[in-house]
Amino acid sequence: MSNPTDKNDQDVIDFGFQQIPKQEKEHRVAGVFHSVADKYDVMNDLMSFGIHRLWKKATVDLCSIRKGQKILDLAGGTGDLTAKFSRLVGEQGRVILADINDSMLKVGRSKLRDKGLINNIDYVQANAEALPFADNYFDCITISFGLRNVTDKQKALASMHRVLKPGGRLLVLEFSKPQHALLNKAYDLYSFHVLPVMGKVIANDADSYRYLAESIRMHPDQEKLRQMMLNAGFNDVKYYNMTGGIVALHRGFKF
Repeated sequence: MSNPTDKNDQDVIDFGFQQIPKQEKEHRVAGVFHSVADKYDVMNDLMSFGIHRLWKKATVDLCSIRKGQKILDLAGGTGDLTAKFSRLVGEQGRVILADINDSMLKVGRSKLRDKGLINNIDYVQANAEALPFADNYFDCITISFGLRNVTDKQKALASMHRVLKPGGRLLVLEFSKPQHALLNKAYDLYSFHVLPVMGKVIANDADSYRYLAESIRMHPDQEKLRQMMLNAGFNDVKYYNMTGGIVALHRGFKF
């Protein structure tokens, strides 16, 4: 006979530091990103002091993208990585900017069209847990600062593995666990006291940026995420700590 406590544990999930019914998380996360979409890029620059651009450049460099390839920029938001991929794959390649949130996709589409990037980019509203693409389709998948918001991360990683070609690679860029005690303490102070104030002043939304800080703390650390990728079928999984482990870039291959 099953234990009622076990069943309850299976039916709830974290939303920041809260425990909520699992079926509510997607809706709650959607509300966060609908709220911040218009100010998302501005806040990224301010809260990371512009360093997010270096993290994303490192991600692109490790993708080893070539002309003509098919790339999935998952949870791609406002399209920072898609813009870089579009130029790298050229006219014969294809980049799909996918996000579960239509507000973020609209901002991304508008920004990329303003840059004149229209010929090799498609836009798809998609849930990472059930990607609407054929098996063995993409040469490379990236998910940048999006995995922590997914309800079932293990299911999403398996879905990514399915749509990658043999020889393809997945890169996960995500906030992680700082590797030094003093940095970790300073990061906590910044995250829980400064970020919500910035969110209130810039985006008129302190709660969403409080959730951001909490969701980072609830996300699997470097080694745990590496193991999750291995469990999903990826091989040769390695991670690279950046800015003292505030962010980690994981890369795995489908053999």
